[in-house]
Amino acid sequence: MRKRIFSIIEASDGKDVWSSIYDAFMMVVIIISLLPLNFKEETDFFVLTDKITTAIFIIDYILRWMTADLGSKNHPVIAFLRYPFTPMAIIDLVSILPSLSILNRGFKMLRVLRMFRAMRVLRVFKFVRYSKNIQIILNVIKRSRKPLLTVGVLALGYIYFSALVLFNVEPDTFDTIYDAIYWAVVSLTTVGYGDIYPVSAIGRSMAMLSSILGIAVVALPAGIITAGYMKELEERTNDDADMEEEEE
Repeated sequence: MRKRIFSIIEASDGKDVWSSIYDAFMMVVIIISLLPLNFKEETDFFVLTDKITTAIFIIDYILRWMTADLGSKNHPVIAFLRYPFTPMAIIDLVSILPSLSILNRGFKMLRVLRMFRAMRVLRVFKFVRYSKNIQIILNVIKRSRKPLLTVGVLALGYIYFSALVLFNVEPDTFDTIYDAIYWAVVSLTTVGYGDIYPVSAIGRSMAMLSSILGIAVVALPAGIITAGYMKELEERTNDDADMEEEEE
């Protein structure tokens, strides 16, 4: 029974119909649970919606905890103890806790959690569990973490260098180094709010150079992730083809 539950609640590979249905159902529930956050008013309908969706999330959390040992290489006891501290379990729990004060208004201590109402927006991250494509992207990021980390360090160094140069070239424009770093980040990402900008000829020249080089720095992570995504899709396609040949 537990093995069947585990096979259903885990992300579907497209072959298990009930698993696919469960994934689609949970994604709909997540979307519905986010609807009250689009309004300031807390109507009876929204309260009821939050109760129902939270109850579903709690059941899902319990089922995953009950079957934590089936998807782990660790000893069953260690798997059960470790599960609440896994990243996705923490996201699940954090998305549930702010709603507990609605489910049980008798606990005054839980009412404090209403301050963290906005934390329910973390439920959007639960999509990771039920979307195969998102899991592929996460796997790509994990496999490409070294080049992405290198690019990240390069970007941070470039931001600090640009900010340091502009901060010293135009001390009247940038009151603090934080203002210069803010300008460098906005320029690097090509957002350009225009609230802080250099006014001298040297400052503008540095800004143009910074913006041109910044485009290349921003484009690098996109290229790495795209290449990794295409490679991951190709590997999965080949694996599926091999499995079909073995079945035949």
